[in-house]
Amino acid sequence: MQIVILDTLEQVAEYGAARFIDLLAKKPDAALGLATGSTPIQLYKTLIRHFEQGDVSFRDARTFNLDEYLGLSGDHPQSYRHFMNTQLFDHIDIDRSQTRVPDGAAEDPLAACDAYEDAIREAGGIDLQLLGIGRNGHIGFNEPSSSLASRTRVKTLTPDTVKANQRFFKPDEFQPNLAMTMGIGTIMEARQILLLATGEGKAEAVREAVEGPVAARCPASILQMHPRATLVLDREAAQGLRDVAFYEYIERENQRLLGRLK
Repeated sequence: MQIVILDTLEQVAEYGAARFIDLLAKKPDAALGLATGSTPIQLYKTLIRHFEQGDVSFRDARTFNLDEYLGLSGDHPQSYRHFMNTQLFDHIDIDRSQTRVPDGAAEDPLAACDAYEDAIREAGGIDLQLLGIGRNGHIGFNEPSSSLASRTRVKTLTPDTVKANQRFFKPDEFQPNLAMTMGIGTIMEARQILLLATGEGKAEAVREAVEGPVAARCPASILQMHPRATLVLDREAAQGLRDVAFYEYIERENQRLLGRLK
């Protein structure tokens, strides 16, 4: 697990954007795993800026989003399909037919989950999976107690997660408590994983994910077992870690080995 600690949200987003840009330069048709929520918004703004500057093209890329609310169609303003369209897809040169989000309005959600797994396999697997982390350690909508080998499925959201997302819904608006999500086993099959975390509200979850035991009570802790997982944190999200100086030393040495430092 590579731990990168940066000073600001903007630096976290720039680091994440560079990973996507580097991958697409080497593999223009890469399969990208994308995420929603507050944390990725700055990353998407940064990617849009780089696209407008001519630094990256998404023309041949394929995307798979982590999750979607069950019961919301893609044109619902609170759906994650709508989020991705407005926050990223509408502003870059991606082929919209190559962007996939679980179908929250599917008549048979279980069959739709199986079909989503099939689509990922047919794409050759995900090259780079973007993640955020919930305050309770969830990744995607894999809440605490989720099987560490789980596949794409329907999940019941915890009251804490529902409350955390309540700010996105109007007081009289239907807010789902069920979601379709890639499973932890699915996420772990990505060739590379990039988790971004910012703000002191994520500090406890980050500490459990990095320094706690690998356990279903903190789903993100499974990333300790991935050979190419990178956690990019700002200072506030890293403040609960026991040895920040050691992680920074390791990263400096990593960069030196890669020839990025003079």
